[in-house]
Amino acid sequence: MEFYHRSVMLQECMELLKIKPNGIYFDCTLGGGGHGEAIAEKLNDQGLLVGLDQDEDALEAAEGRLQQYSDKVKIVRSNFRYLGQVAADLGITQIDGFLFDLGISSYQVDQADRGFSYQQEAPLDMRMDKQQVTNAGTLVNELSEAHLAEIIKNYGEERWAARIASFIVNFRANQHIETTTQLVDIIKKAIPAGARKAGPHPAKRTFQALRIAVNSELDVISEALKQGVGLLSPRGRIVVISFHSLEDRIVKQTFRDMAQSCKCPPGFPVCTCGVQKQVRIVTSKPVIPSEEEVNANPRARSAKVRAAEKL
Repeated sequence: MEFYHRSVMLQECMELLKIKPNGIYFDCTLGGGGHGEAIAEKLNDQGLLVGLDQDEDALEAAEGRLQQYSDKVKIVRSNFRYLGQVAADLGITQIDGFLFDLGISSYQVDQADRGFSYQQEAPLDMRMDKQQVTNAGTLVNELSEAHLAEIIKNYGEERWAARIASFIVNFRANQHIETTTQLVDIIKKAIPAGARKAGPHPAKRTFQALRIAVNSELDVISEALKQGVGLLSPRGRIVVISFHSLEDRIVKQTFRDMAQSCKCPPGFPVCTCGVQKQVRIVTSKPVIPSEEEVNANPRARSAKVRAAEKL
């Protein structure tokens, strides 16, 4: 299957990055290379794009798409939690801009055997990095009921988390849960019929929660953003696309923290915390997709873009 992922809010991201033709830029979630291609197009012979992704399929697709820019593009198989180490390995000490496109790609959802979709039968996988050992099947078959409920509640914001976890544990007592369709059936039975009539697909929140847990998606966002800001050159920018409230909340708070100076209690005569303001927040409110883009690409509906600039 061809790797296809429509780049969300492409023009808005390029404008926020304020790309310098001779700059160094990191696309920390390269995917199929859509945003990366738009960055590379704006670079001259002195510029460099470094693209990171942990998904082998994405890297293969991006290499093909960016082949014409190979003299100014370096592609690295890595999770963006290691972007500081990637920069060090490449001998790069200052970077002019970072782009993060959080969440999951259209391709990953649409490729049935990856197990991300609750609408297609597949093994319970959900790994973005296929070399990783732990998958969604590991979690639903081995975690305690309490731990499962915690994941589904915290990462899926699912009101029926405890009941779903209970139904999962009761089912697996007699039969190993192997496929997405088995899990969907369990979730549907766990959620009362009245609650299933309104809102999104009953399995949507649980599948989101398991995907986030399998890939440790939320755990690495704040640390990666801090690494990025530490590597930014003065007036360099960091731009982040998020797709649900959990991601956006982390981005918003991390930027806010780095945009603050002294954190000592009010009334302290002398600052003792030593905190210095690192960034200026460029987007006072998140940038959201246009109506035209949402109509053309419904998966863009929940996207929010935030940006900050290094002082």
